[in-house]
Amino acid sequence: MTILERILQLREERGWTEYRLSEESGISQSTISSWFRKNVNPSKKSLEKICAAFNVTMSQFFAFDNEPVVLTDKQRQVLENWNKLNSKQQDIILELLASMLP
Repeated sequence: MTILERILQLREERGWTEYRLSEESGISQSTISSWFRKNVNPSKKSLEKICAAFNVTMSQFFAFDNEPVVLTDKQRQVLENWNKLNSKQQDIILELLASMLP
């Protein structure tokens, strides 16, 4: 399941239109619509707003079919430290990771 499919699934489960998701998340309806038209995933910040609107955590969002997300000790440590960083520090880490990937 893709991120856009998951957003659609959560919307349909709640009976929400794109307009309702826009109202709940604070993201313009045109932006939400463009994700689907262009088949483009939302940014991390937008996805956080989407999760807040649906009242789910990011882990719950990515736990398709209600499968629990199992983290290794190292993954848990990364997430715990990530949550201690401010937004700018998180952006720096993301840039560093992107530079390390092929």
